[in-house]
Amino acid sequence: MVTWSGAAKADLRDIFDHIARDSRFYARKTIEDLVQRSESLLTFPRIGRVVPEYNLEIIRELLIESYRVIYELQGDDVEILAVIHGMRPLPEEFPPRT
Repeated sequence: MVTWSGAAKADLRDIFDHIARDSRFYARKTIEDLVQRSESLLTFPRIGRVVPEYNLEIIRELLIESYRVIYELQGDDVEILAVIHGMRPLPEEFPPRT
């Protein structure tokens, strides 16, 4: 199962709001793409690379458009932890859970 943390859902809302200032159509399309492509983790949970900043096998990321979808492997399940624009560094207060 792929689940989204509260923080990741808030990230999606922020991304939508930011893009929607110029185009609600593209904001909706971007969010749909992020969510739909993240669903591939159901079948292929290890498809993403290990997040270089953490170098832990269970903390991985998918690169989708300009965004880093950070997720954690939890047995057969995946939890999306954050969605961050690729030009932004990962926040220091965002430690991986182990």
